[in-house]
Amino acid sequence: QITTVSGNEFLLQSDIDFLILDWFHAIKNAIDRLPKEQRITSRNLEFKLRRSSSIELLNSLDTESKEPKPEHRKSLIFRLNYSASDTNDRNRVKSRLKKFISRRPSLKTLQEKGLIKDQIFGSHLHLVCEHEKSTVPQFVRLCIKAVERRGLDVDGIYRVSGNLATIQKLRFVVNQEEKLNLDDSQWEDIHVVTGALKMFFRELPEPLFPYCFFEQFVEAIKIQDNATRIKSIRSLVKKLPRPNYDTMKILFEHLKKIAAKESVNLMSTQSLGIVFGPTLLRPEKETGNMAVHMLYQNQIVELMLSEYSKIFGSEED
Repeated sequence: QITTVSGNEFLLQSDIDFLILDWFHAIKNAIDRLPKEQRITSRNLEFKLRRSSSIELLNSLDTESKEPKPEHRKSLIFRLNYSASDTNDRNRVKSRLKKFISRRPSLKTLQEKGLIKDQIFGSHLHLVCEHEKSTVPQFVRLCIKAVERRGLDVDGIYRVSGNLATIQKLRFVVNQEEKLNLDDSQWEDIHVVTGALKMFFRELPEPLFPYCFFEQFVEAIKIQDNATRIKSIRSLVKKLPRPNYDTMKILFEHLKKIAAKESVNLMSTQSLGIVFGPTLLRPEKETGNMAVHMLYQNQIVELMLSEYSKIFGSEED
């Protein structure tokens, strides 16, 4: 998945590992060939968009106003004869806005007063579960039930993208804690439901496979002996926090049902690994090994689907 500075998102998928590596190197080489100034400007822009607060944006008005104006605009600006009172009025309004913003109650205060409800999307998994008094988010259960009712036989289920505007609408409904009925006609496209479920996992501040476990899972998948590899991954899965373990178990059980219908929906365990690998586990800090990590992420999900009963089963199994 590639996200540009302008906000465009592209998803490139293939079942062939060496083809994915070729794509990665081609994209990296294209980025490296960009003029140095352009890359710095892009990063600065992204940093500014991500970090600027409301007060900082107000303060930036003064700085921006002092920047030299193009010649074709100077004549227009000089024709505007602002009086001293106009300037004072603008400064007064700006000052009041700064005071208003600085006195705003915190998000925590608004949530405590019930003015803002806890969000489902973008919240930590354990907080969602604590709020719902469960170990698996209700939204995850609802999506899985909807897909198993009417999506197991759909070609490219989870690989095909749904309408983004409708997915965002569903996201809004869930976050507002409105009564959710996924059988409603507005959610009739099952790809909207699968898209929203993938978005939920993608927006978790910490992925379903916690950051502190990432390297351990990568090392486990590298083990050559298959029985030892399965045993190692099973041991790591058992150590996960309860919400992560329970949510993972119900999700992988569901994906195993998807893979069982491969002859109809064309979604093999390998295909599901490619779709869900980067969504469910990723390193806390991206390094130059991104392409290699991506292969391991896919392989971990694929193995856990193929050996589901051995990894999630009881000790006797």
